[in-house]
Amino acid sequence: MIENGRVTTHAVFGQLPDGRDVQLLTIGSEPGPVVEVLTLGATVHRLFVRGGDGVRRNVVLGHPDVAERLASSDYIGGTIGRYANRIAGGHFELGGRTVEVRTHDGGNSLHGGPDGFDVRLWDVVSHAADELVLSLVSPDGDQGFPGVVSVKVRYRVTGNAVAVEMSATTDATTVVGLTNHAYWNLDGEGAGPIDDHLLAVDADEYTPVGATGIPLGEHKSVAGTPFDLRSPAPLRAGFDHNFVVRGEGLRRHASLSSPRTAMTVEMWSDQPGLQVYTGDMLDGPRYQRRAGVALEPQLFPDSPNHPEWPSPVLEPGETYRSTIEWRFSS
Repeated sequence: MIENGRVTTHAVFGQLPDGRDVQLLTIGSEPGPVVEVLTLGATVHRLFVRGGDGVRRNVVLGHPDVAERLASSDYIGGTIGRYANRIAGGHFELGGRTVEVRTHDGGNSLHGGPDGFDVRLWDVVSHAADELVLSLVSPDGDQGFPGVVSVKVRYRVTGNAVAVEMSATTDATTVVGLTNHAYWNLDGEGAGPIDDHLLAVDADEYTPVGATGIPLGEHKSVAGTPFDLRSPAPLRAGFDHNFVVRGEGLRRHASLSSPRTAMTVEMWSDQPGLQVYTGDMLDGPRYQRRAGVALEPQLFPDSPNHPEWPSPVLEPGETYRSTIEWRFSS
């Protein structure tokens, strides 16, 4: 429904195999961003913005139906949890004991396990013209993680920006690290590879990894390497790496631009790292290799096994918080 130029759509997108409805919820209004979110995975389904060429287009990848979304292993647009990125061997020490979580990625845990938050049906807490709040309760032992964890994600459109605000609480000591896994193509969803996009990342260091994506144990300078994205560069190299973002608090992590459509999105967040994934393993029926680039603000990969890095540990009485902002310009 559109009233006075404002979109407040609430529709049924499809059904899960058990018959539960998946809702499609829309926030925002022209001429600013308009965002479609699915209750399945608290997923950014489509995001429409106007480029410098005057054309409004959807700039994120998405699945056309529930079946394709459930069959995919690419996390497209989903809210990732309990722990974004990889945990080596699916185990870590917590409170003097070894925690074993489910593995499915080269013997490691990836993005919370094979049944992560991105394929759960979230509840709608509230839905207004420019703001949407979804919630999820993850039971004790979910994918092997301890504690009952209650999570909320708020999507909010303000001016030319979209904010994603995540929070979580627990009733027992656990680890939490959330992010959003939108894949960006500023030429438009389905417009081809992102090779000519220009990416800048505000990081002087990156995290080298082994063959299965697990950190080798230290950060290294980007200077003199393909990881030096301190100035905008075409996305010709393949990345699936963590960048150590300069500074603390809410700050710019990256800037992605398309010369073809004269559009830019700046990624802002309060997280210590940014995982840059150029979609080199996309091979589904809809999207092929490098159809989009994922820019995921998060804790460093395998942080539960690196006490020297920012801690993922969440205690009862504490609240985990993470903010992501997508700021558009042309």
